[in-house]
Amino acid sequence: MFKKNFIFDWVLVASVLFLSGISLLALYGISAAGFKEQGIIWKQLVYVILGIAAMIFFARVDYHYLRSYSRPIYFITILFLIAVLFLGSTSHGTSGWLNFGFFNVQPIEFAKIALIIFLASFISSKKMVLGEMVRLFASVVLTIVIIFLVIKQPDLGGAMILLAIWLGMLLLSGINKKTFFIIFSVGILLSAASWFFLADYQKARIANFVNPQLDIKGSGYNVFQSIIAVGSGGITGKGIGQGSQSQLNFLPESHNDFIFATITEELGFFGSMLILFLYAIILYRLKNIASLAPDNFSYLVICGIMIMLFFQLLVNIGMNMGLAPVVGVTLPFLSYGGSSILVCFIAIGIALNVYNKRTISDSKVVQSY
Repeated sequence: MFKKNFIFDWVLVASVLFLSGISLLALYGISAAGFKEQGIIWKQLVYVILGIAAMIFFARVDYHYLRSYSRPIYFITILFLIAVLFLGSTSHGTSGWLNFGFFNVQPIEFAKIALIIFLASFISSKKMVLGEMVRLFASVVLTIVIIFLVIKQPDLGGAMILLAIWLGMLLLSGINKKTFFIIFSVGILLSAASWFFLADYQKARIANFVNPQLDIKGSGYNVFQSIIAVGSGGITGKGIGQGSQSQLNFLPESHNDFIFATITEELGFFGSMLILFLYAIILYRLKNIASLAPDNFSYLVICGIMIMLFFQLLVNIGMNMGLAPVVGVTLPFLSYGGSSILVCFIAIGIALNVYNKRTISDSKVVQSY
C-alpha cells in the first residue's frame, strides 16, 4: 500500500509551504489588530500541519487505490451533501457546514476532489466501452447531482468550481470539438438555470457586479472596500498589521474570501506579484506532472486538480478586484479554513504520488541500461 522509495517534487512542495506561510503572516496581522477571533492564527497553523500530514499520506499511498474506491467516494460525498442540507449550520445564508463538536467540516470542499477522482476514473475506464455521447451524457447526470445539491445550500461559488472541473476534464479527455461545444452549451444552460436556486443576497451580488454603483453600502460594500484595500497598498504595502481596511474591519471576511486584498494592502504590488508567481510555479509543476502521467486516470486527476486550483485563483482574485461577482470562493492555501486547506494539501499529495510513480519508473529504466 505504501511506497518504500519516495521522491518529492521539492519545488512544488516549497511553493505550497511558502503560500501557507504568507497566509499565517497575514492572519497574524489580523489577529494582532484585535480580530474578533484571536485564536485564528493558531487554528490555521493546526490546519496547515494537518494538511501537511494529509499531503504526505496521499503522496505515499498508491493512487490506484483512489481509482478502486472512486464509486464509494462519490456516493459518500452525495450522502454528506444531503446531510448538510438538513443538519448543516448556516453562515451568511449558506448551510454548508457539518458540526462535529471540536471542528466543522465543509463538504463542498471535499466534493471538489471527490468529483475529480470519480470523473477521472469514470472517463478513463468507460472510454473504450461506451460511445462518446453515451459516456458524456452519463457524466452530465452524475455531475449534475452533486452540483444540484451544492446549489441547494445555496453555494454558487462551489457549484461554479464543480462545473468548471467537469467541463475542463471533459475537454482535456480528448473529446472532439463538436461534442465539447454541445457539452459547453449544456453547462451554460445549467449555469443560467442556477439563478432560480440562488438566495436573494446572491442575486444582489451578481447584480452589483454588473452595476458596481448599484448598492455600495449594501450588497456592493465588500467589493468596494476590497478595491480600496488593493489600491491603497501601493508598490510595497503598508506593512503587516498596518492595513487600515483590514485592521479596522472595514473589509469584511478579510481572513477568508478577501485575504488577497488584505495581503495586497499590507505587502503591496510586490507582495501580490509574489503570490501570483508562487501560483504560477505550482500550476507549471502540475502541468509537467500531468504530461508525465503513466496512465489516463492519473493524467485526468492532475488536470482536474489544476482546473480546481486555477479556477479558484481566478474567481477569488477577480472578486477582490471587482472583476468577478462575490460568490464565496476561497483562495487556495491562503484563505482561512480547515476544509479548504486540507483539500488543497490532499490534492498536492495526489500530484506528488503521480510524480513519484513516474520518476521512480524512469530511474529504473535508466538503471536497466
